[in-house]
Amino acid sequence: MENGEWRMENGEWRMTNNQRQTTNNKQQTTNNKHHFYLIFPNIFGFKGGVQVYSAFLLQALQQLYPEANYDVFLKYDKLTHLRSQFLPQTNFHCLGKLPQLLQSLLLTCQLISRGIRQQPTLIITTHVNYSIPCYWLQRIAGVPYWVIVHGLEAWNLQQPLLQTALGHADQVIAVSNYTRDRLLKEQQLNPAKVSVLPNTFVATQFQPKPKPDYLLQRYGLTPEQPIIFTVARLAQYKGYEQVLHALGEVRRHLPKVHYILAGKGNYPWIKSVVEKLNLQDCVTLAGFIPDEELGDHYNLCDVFAMPSQGEGFGIVYLEALACGKPVLAGNQDGAVDPLLQGKLGCLVDPTDIKAIARNLIQILQGTHPNPLLFQPKILRQQTIAKFEFTQFRQTLAQLIQQQLIHSFQDSIQGLDMNSDDSADDTAVGWCNQGQSSTII
Repeated sequence: MENGEWRMENGEWRMTNNQRQTTNNKQQTTNNKHHFYLIFPNIFGFKGGVQVYSAFLLQALQQLYPEANYDVFLKYDKLTHLRSQFLPQTNFHCLGKLPQLLQSLLLTCQLISRGIRQQPTLIITTHVNYSIPCYWLQRIAGVPYWVIVHGLEAWNLQQPLLQTALGHADQVIAVSNYTRDRLLKEQQLNPAKVSVLPNTFVATQFQPKPKPDYLLQRYGLTPEQPIIFTVARLAQYKGYEQVLHALGEVRRHLPKVHYILAGKGNYPWIKSVVEKLNLQDCVTLAGFIPDEELGDHYNLCDVFAMPSQGEGFGIVYLEALACGKPVLAGNQDGAVDPLLQGKLGCLVDPTDIKAIARNLIQILQGTHPNPLLFQPKILRQQTIAKFEFTQFRQTLAQLIQQQLIHSFQDSIQGLDMNSDDSADDTAVGWCNQGQSSTII
């Protein structure tokens, strides 16, 4: 990437003024070949896994195709939330101020009516629930669409219309191999049309550092205390309840251990569990953690523990690994992907409280049989090599180019081409229109 075009700011890629002006100039002189529609739940307010993935997807796509046009449909965001880190030709359609029933109806109407008129190059939705209007538009106007699937929302999918929309997608993108394997087992999908584009992170935002003094003071802890940390949207399947139940055994071996549990959730119920287990003196319910403190919280802990039973992937695992922290996760969901089937972390039966306790003790005492858990530089290096944003963008570029070549070849069916090779060469040239030459 050439200097002066994109820069990292507050964990997000932003255009410089020079790049923005260059893009504007090119738009005035070039007939844009590509127009992307993207359908997200939201990207500017609450930040769950789907939201973070959606924002990274839009950033990567705009770096790859800075001359394309973008229409982004946001079901839950409001206009007041919009930021300026995206390209000027990005049109946001925000439905967050409407009642929920009207949100779905207007999203469908806007997508189909605009799609028929504008004939976008490709539609990408990051939630399977939005795939039905994409399917209808494909049937009406031949517009290709992708569906990105994460985890619980697509596992054991039973709704017939959603199954139909998923089955007719030009590409189904799973965020993990685990989710891809489940989809192929549970749905009638063509394996050639089910790819993997894993979750990602920005390495500069998560780096190994000493335990922050201000957090030690905030929580009344000492640098020597063993600290377990979990941050998540605190649904029960995340596994924090099992960690709470395992703490009794961990305390027998490490009396000063402390567990920090963070994120949005049902705190009255969680407090009742803590009180029932008599853990008030060794558990801190930290609540929501702002982005600017998240890396410091990973560096505060000695092990990140989230033995989930329903994770599609788990961006938090990548963030903890990038900070060089040992990670404990469940072995029955998408967490096996970021931990590379146990190579980069500890995978346990998420229902086995004794196994959770035993492995936490081994990690905190430095006796766990996986020596890589205690080599923070290697943990970080291997996580970056496999999952950092640059790799995400490169994989997306390959998938997009394959789609554009396929769409081009479909558009020239019936024309008299000299040879298949000639068609392929022409298709490659067409799909590279508007693509940044400084990124791929």
